This record gives sequence, structure tokens and C-alpha cells, in this order.
Amino acid sequence: MIDENQCIRSIALGDQDALKELYQHFGDRIFNTILSYLKNEDDASEVLQDVFITVFNTAEKFKFNSSVSTWIYRIAVNKSLDFIRSKNAKKRQGVFTSIYKRDSGEILHDAPDFEHPGVTLENKENAKLLFQAIEALSDNQQTAFILTQVEGLPQNEVAEIMGLTRKSVESLLQRAKANLRVELKKYYPERGK
Repeated sequence: MIDENQCIRSIALGDQDALKELYQHFGDRIFNTILSYLKNEDDASEVLQDVFITVFNTAEKFKFNSSVSTWIYRIAVNKSLDFIRSKNAKKRQGVFTSIYKRDSGEILHDAPDFEHPGVTLENKENAKLLFQAIEALSDNQQTAFILTQVEGLPQNEVAEIMGLTRKSVESLLQRAKANLRVELKKYYPERGK
């Protein structure tokens, strides 16, 4: 177990070994959170690096008003959502090649199937559909759902990460679950009867 607060103090003084220690302590969990948003391991690795660069560059500004893990998760969620927005903006501007054939209008490329590496083989198909359904949620519902249900964080910590009350997170989570039920009924119409 590391002393997270001391790590941040050391990082604020430019200690790269402390950053490495913090990365080893949080890296896998933060990567999984980012991956839940981006659904691409290369993109998630890129954003993970950006998260810890931000930690290194802003450690001296950390006020210790929240836990270090809350602060890092907040950075990770914001960076993930920023990455998605940026990627979507580029798509809207037509930077990426068209996914449709010009003459027939047929789809050239299907969206890649996302398979979270932490999901067991027998649950991969269900997880793939769940992550597709999660994409349909609002940013706040996605964040509440991913952090509580996928990452297993307590609602109080998620409230701190999101800058909301615990009751607001609970409400977002209820709406997310209701919306997911509706979305997943498309794939599993016989369930829930």
C-alpha cells in the first residue's frame, strides 16, 4: 500500500519515481475505466498517458480536498469524454474517410466490435451488447453507470468524482439502468417477461 498523499507531494516536487509508483498503483484501474468509455485499447493507452501527464503537471495544485483516487478518476473521466467529443467533432468535419460506398450507399466498414479484455469468454457477447447500449446513455449516466457498476466504486466516491450529490448519482444510475433495460430489450426481447 502506498501513501497516495505523499506521492502527490513528491510528484509536485518533480519526483518521477513517485509518479511511477502512483501509476503502478492506479494504472490498471484507470485504464479499465478509460477503456469502458473508448472501447479501443490504443486510444485508452493514449488517454491513460495523458491522465498521468496531467497528474504530473498539476500535482502542485492539488488541494487534498478529496482523495487522490477521486482526483485521478475525475481526470480520467474528463479526458475520456474530451477524447470522445474530439473524435466525434472530427467525424462531423469529414476528416475521416467515408464509411459508405459512393455509388451504392452501402456501408464500407462495420463499426468495430468492442470486447473488454476483463470479461470472461462466456460473457463476451453479453458484454459487447451492454457496452453498445451504454454508448446510448448521456455522458453523466454513462459516468455514473461505468464507475459504479463496471468499476465498482461506491456512490459517495462517484459523487465526488462527478462533483454531484450522492442522491444525484443515485438518480442518474436509476435512469441509466432504466434506459439500458429499454436499449437491451432490442437484443433480448424475451427477457424480463
